[in-house]
Amino acid sequence: MAPHWQPDFEQLVDEHQSMVFSLALRITADHGLAEEVAQDVFLEMDRHLRQLDSPDHALFWLRRVAVSRATDALRRRRVRRINDWVELGDHHPVTREVHSSPLGTRIEQLLATLPAPQRAALLLRYQEDMSPEEIAAALEAPLATVKSHLQRGLKLLRAKASHHLREYIREA
Repeated sequence: MAPHWQPDFEQLVDEHQSMVFSLALRITADHGLAEEVAQDVFLEMDRHLRQLDSPDHALFWLRRVAVSRATDALRRRRVRRINDWVELGDHHPVTREVHSSPLGTRIEQLLATLPAPQRAALLLRYQEDMSPEEIAAALEAPLATVKSHLQRGLKLLRAKASHHLREYIREA
């Protein structure tokens, strides 16, 4: 019989805090709100720690809860406008990735303008490399809905990028 996995809260936080924060930031497009969401996710994980039975289960649980809490927080705020810019600080690992180039920053800003369900699906697919089936399970949504969010989100992002990046290239 295989030994039972014993989750270690501090280790899980160390391993997954940048992923949780990154998902929250990219869904909410608000640095402060993303930090609050990440804290809430880990507080909730602490309460449910004994229910996590493997490292894969912990990762799945963290992704699902992070997306859910970030989407809920965004819904509560209802202050996002389509032209908001993503404000990022310097102390999170995801920040360095985003600011690695002006073009990367611009794409990140365009991603922040997508509707939350589409943004969440795209982030889980392309940032977390999850399959549509895994995303459906994580979001507790039908597979067809996830595929629709992915397809519509990519189409909208391409349209926005086509318009805005043309504008960006003219400015450069």
